Amino acid sequence: MLTLVAVVDYPAGAEAAGQRYEDTVLALLGRHGGRLERRLRDTDGQAEVHVITFDDRIGYESFLVDPERVDLRAALGEAAPNTRVIEVHEL
Repeated sequence: MLTLVAVVDYPAGAEAAGQRYEDTVLALLGRHGGRLERRLRDTDGQAEVHVITFDDRIGYESFLVDPERVDLRAALGEAAPNTRVIEVHEL
C-alpha cells in the first residue's frame, strides 16, 4: 500500500476552478486503485490537504497520466492548482 499526502495550493482568484478540478480528478482515483482517505480545506479556502492511498505505486503512476486528468489540467492552464505530494507511512 502507498500512502500520500497532497498539499494543494490554489492560485489567487482561481479557488473555485481549482476546487472543481480537484472534485473531478479525485473521482478518478478508483480507476487506479486509489482512495481518498481525508480531504481537508484551510480556513481561507486557498489550499487543501488530501490523504490518499493506492494499492501500489503503479496505480499512483497511472493516475498521474490518466488522459482525463491530464486534459483537465491542461484546460485550466494558469488556474491549475500547485500540488506538493509527500509519501508517508504510519509511525
